[in-house]
Amino acid sequence: MSSPSRTRMTGVGRVLVIVYAIMALAATGRSFVQIVQRFDEAPLAYTLSAVSALVYIVATLALVFAGRGGWYRVAWVAIVFELVGVLVVGALSFLLPELFAHQTVWSWFGGGYLFVPLVLPFLGLWWLVTHRPADQATVTRSAAATS
Repeated sequence: MSSPSRTRMTGVGRVLVIVYAIMALAATGRSFVQIVQRFDEAPLAYTLSAVSALVYIVATLALVFAGRGGWYRVAWVAIVFELVGVLVVGALSFLLPELFAHQTVWSWFGGGYLFVPLVLPFLGLWWLVTHRPADQATVTRSAAATS
């Protein structure tokens, strides 16, 4: 039996984690190839691809463990960072295209990934808001009241 203070991963949450894991794999693969083969051509863009990969890895793990300890906060930080990243890099790729002559995962708001990088953090934040782990003090009071 699971602890009442833990958020149980259900259908939508599982799909969200799977999509985050796919993005983590895709961004990691992309950044690895870019950095190994052509880093000197676009160090900023390729470093941003590596940063996005790291963010997707952390967000995936944090969502899986969001009901445990500080992972819920880690999920918030990772997903908000992801959202800011995709919005800033997406905007800059239009406003200052010379900075992003080579694409990153977040260039053009994730257009190279069918805009999944733009939509995903909103879904992640929605899931976090609707699946907040119960506060331990509240759980303890509820358990005491029902005994």
